[in-house]
Amino acid sequence: MKRNASAHWEGDLKTGKGNLSTASTVLSKTQYSFNTRFENGVGTNPEELLAAAHAGCFTMAVGAALGQAGFKADSLDTVATVTLEGVDIKDVHLVITGKVSGIEPAKFKEIAKGAEKNCIISKALSIPITSEATLIS
Repeated sequence: MKRNASAHWEGDLKTGKGNLSTASTVLSKTQYSFNTRFENGVGTNPEELLAAAHAGCFTMAVGAALGQAGFKADSLDTVATVTLEGVDIKDVHLVITGKVSGIEPAKFKEIAKGAEKNCIISKALSIPITSEATLIS
């Protein structure tokens, strides 16, 4: 299975603008710019999308691990906060709140810690990255 998204950009960093699209069309030419990334503006930014991806992945991983342990979540809600300092992502902090019948708080925390390390996005944050570049004249 492969998933993809695309980005289009025009202009320089500060005054340029671009858009992001996903194959699922959930994002379809969604605007992003320097303003939406480093200041306040209408649109999205890569760090926000990383936070959304990590929150979704982690929450599903907790749900799966709960099922493997014999529990079923009534609800799980996660907030992922990506900390950007300068041009470096320093960390991601995940906060999950769950309603799960019959589970002790310590077991819930244990399952969440396992999902923190084992969800697909957590693992991806430490993998090698490759790229290709083609110049059009």
